[in-house]
Amino acid sequence: MIYIELFLGFLKVGCFAFGGAYGAIPLIRDVVMSYGWLSDEMLTYMIAVSESTPGPIMVNLATYIGSSQAGFLGAVIATLAVILPSFIIILLVTALLKTVLKNKYIQAILRGLKPCVIGIVFATGIYMVVSNCFGSISAVSVNFQAIIITAILVGSMFGYKQFKKKKLSPILLIVISAIAGIVVYRM
Repeated sequence: MIYIELFLGFLKVGCFAFGGAYGAIPLIRDVVMSYGWLSDEMLTYMIAVSESTPGPIMVNLATYIGSSQAGFLGAVIATLAVILPSFIIILLVTALLKTVLKNKYIQAILRGLKPCVIGIVFATGIYMVVSNCFGSISAVSVNFQAIIITAILVGSMFGYKQFKKKKLSPILLIVISAIAGIVVYRM
C-alpha cells in the first residue's frame, strides 16, 4: 500500500508542479502532510538539505521521503513518479517544439503562468521565513537564531548588490548560510 501511496503522491507533485522546485514546495508540503510522511519541521529541514545538495529539489525530496517510508524500493518508486510527467512532457515538447511554441494560445498560457509561479515562490519563501523564525500560528515561538541567520542573508544580498552592483550568486548565498548556521547554532 505504501508503494502505491508514494507513487500516486509524487505523481501528483510531478504532474502539477509548474514553475520548478520552488513553485512545487507548497504542493510537496500538501502531499507529504496529507499522507503524514514527515512533520512540518522535518520537511522544512529536508527542503534546506535538498536545496544545498546537487540535483533537483523535487527529486531529492522524493528520493528521501520514499527511502524513509519504504526503503530503497520506495525511493525508486517516489523518484520515478515525480520525474515521469516531466519526462513524458519533454518527449512530447521535443517532438512538437516548433509548432507548439509558435501557437498563440500556448504563448498566452505561458505568459499567464509566469505571475502565478512568481506568487507561489514568493509566498513559499515568506511562509518558510515566518514559520522558521516565529513558529506556527498554533504555537508561536520566536527563534532568535533563525532571525539572526535570516538577517545575515538579507544583509548579505543587499550589501553585495550595493557594493558589487550585481546579484549575489545562489552558491555564495548557500555558503554564507552554512557558515552562519554553524556560527549561530554553535553559540
